[in-house]
Amino acid sequence: MKKLFLTILTSLLFSGMLRADEGMWIPALLHKNEAEMQAMGMKITADDIYSINHSSMKDAVVLFGGGCTGEIVSDQGLLLTNHHCGFDWIQKHSTVEHDYLTEGFWAMTMDEELPCPGLKAKMLRNMVDVTEKVLFNITDETTDEERAKIVKENIDKLVKDQQAMSDYKVTVESFYLGNQYFLMFNEIFDDIRMVGAPPSNIGKFGGDTDNWVWPRHTGDFSIFRIYKDGKPYKPDYHFTISLKGVEEGDFTFVFGYPARTNEYLPAVAVNQEANVVYPVVVDLRTQILDIYNKYQEKDAKIRLQYASKHADIGNGWKKWMGVIEGIHNFKGIEKKQAFEEAFYAWCQKQRNRVIYTRALREFDNVYAEFEKYRMATTYLTEAGFAIELFNFSSVFDPLTEVDKDTPKEELDALIEELKATAAGFYKDYYMPIDKEVAVTMLKAYRDAQPKDFRPEILNEIDKKFKGNVEAYVDYVFNRSIFASEEKTNKFLDGFKPSQAKKITKDPAFVAYKSIIGFYLTEVYPKSAEYNAKINNLRRVYMEGQMKMIPEVYPEKRLYPDANFTLRVTYGKVGGFKPKDAVTYGYFTTLDGIMQKENPNIYDYVVTDRLHELYDAKDYGRYADKDGTMHVAFIAGNHTTGGNSGSPILNAEGKLLGLNFDRTWEGTMSDLIYDPSICKNISVDIRYVLFLIDKYAGCTRLIDEMTIDE
Repeated sequence: MKKLFLTILTSLLFSGMLRADEGMWIPALLHKNEAEMQAMGMKITADDIYSINHSSMKDAVVLFGGGCTGEIVSDQGLLLTNHHCGFDWIQKHSTVEHDYLTEGFWAMTMDEELPCPGLKAKMLRNMVDVTEKVLFNITDETTDEERAKIVKENIDKLVKDQQAMSDYKVTVESFYLGNQYFLMFNEIFDDIRMVGAPPSNIGKFGGDTDNWVWPRHTGDFSIFRIYKDGKPYKPDYHFTISLKGVEEGDFTFVFGYPARTNEYLPAVAVNQEANVVYPVVVDLRTQILDIYNKYQEKDAKIRLQYASKHADIGNGWKKWMGVIEGIHNFKGIEKKQAFEEAFYAWCQKQRNRVIYTRALREFDNVYAEFEKYRMATTYLTEAGFAIELFNFSSVFDPLTEVDKDTPKEELDALIEELKATAAGFYKDYYMPIDKEVAVTMLKAYRDAQPKDFRPEILNEIDKKFKGNVEAYVDYVFNRSIFASEEKTNKFLDGFKPSQAKKITKDPAFVAYKSIIGFYLTEVYPKSAEYNAKINNLRRVYMEGQMKMIPEVYPEKRLYPDANFTLRVTYGKVGGFKPKDAVTYGYFTTLDGIMQKENPNIYDYVVTDRLHELYDAKDYGRYADKDGTMHVAFIAGNHTTGGNSGSPILNAEGKLLGLNFDRTWEGTMSDLIYDPSICKNISVDIRYVLFLIDKYAGCTRLIDEMTIDE
């Protein structure tokens, strides 16, 4: 019976794997997908998307800020990305007097565009397969340690040689878990300016409640501009915008920088994520968010101060809940086990495949031993370092190294740098929140981790404070010189090298050092050891899959896991049925925003101006042919984090919208992809233009764009 069950699951797994709407494809190899894409409806060629011989779409797509995607939509470097991708910069430019998060921001002239020092954009210029060069001198007898050393030496030489001949940033990136390597040439832009953003009641409409959920009504966009040599950047290519919208069944593709996926993990690893690690992360973040919410609801200033922090914590919190639910509901672990049974059967047909069988079996032992260190890291990052004061105290570590021989100009420069850091920290800091988080997280941390395997500061709470966490937290916050801006500035203003020891004895600094010290001495070395073992096992297992799948399932093409390199993914527009008796359509409209409106809940407040336009049905040329204002739509494109802000394009390569999320039911797609429920959510470009033009009156930006009616 078990064998029959596994056979059925294997059949179901691979019937899903044969679907065309799965995969994150390397653009330089897209010619291998061209026929399929054209059969699905694409009217352009792979060369139109990626070419090094002429301008192509790759020249209009950037990695924005290291964590999102942006696309160029004018010949003056105008760039679109998501509101949540620009959120930190919107907040940094905001004050109580000029609250751009609440009111929105629109630069009516180029002179009003706001510099964003430190913000960068990266554009791929070329990529070359260098697998043979990276793996040169590696044989079947090469040990894992020797292999790592040879690979590093070969990569270092390649990068050094190529960088000497190139004006672009040169790197080598690994694909298929170390089975393929590409040399990458990227242009880096470091002058990015903020141009526009809708108010959060539009750009973040629905807040955490609607996050990762369909139907969605979020105008998730912000606008920046790339400058080069002090002038608006003249791109080789910019996207034409389509006002034609989408129909069910339309071909679409997404071009962007997906962050990290782990589609080829063994079942034991997926089980550890879904049933051990993620539940703890969700629980800890729930407690922190409850504290944030309590204070943010009472005070507009605190809401602004903690908006970005709340968003950072809440995004992963909501996602991981969906991942857990999706893996359980759609038998993700069982499907992985079924595939492994098929893999074992394939391995047994030839003796030389024993290396793959051995790797797969070894996973069970390694992950069992690794779990202790995974959990230690999880509690350290999610609980210990959730305490802002502890983290902030660490920036003063350089002052502990100064002495009477430190040059005065060097010390003065360090003091000024620390003052600037402190000003930025206290601008968005509220001590009562941090104290309550500290009490809650330290209790959870202490209760979950064994006494002989946790930071000593947790044992000190038991010894010196008789287990009274509240008393310990009061002691830290009352005694720490970093607990208030006044104390910190007073300390820095009068600082002398002889006072360096005062930092080392500060209770917040002591707590930080205890936590990070435990990690660096007890957790990290063993974690690195286990990660190295796992990476080597995964490389071997991946090599086996690359041989097995084409042989057993010739219709299936393997794609590499996402690794923040440029990818193309494609699929069709359409709704879905996530559960019995529930069917979702493929688009939402402004009507839905008005239906969700609740003036008593911040995330569902509708601005007066949007009401005026809705009541008058004043949508201009941006209305759909059905007369409504479309807001968002879903399609079957395989996306993940990093794809936020990615252009979603039609069969002609024209811009339809900005990808910004996935459906809740399909958030497991980083580990297991199920085409029936894994859908990407995009804001309709017509809603974006409607807001820029009709809502904000910033028509100069519309005039810059190339628009296809």
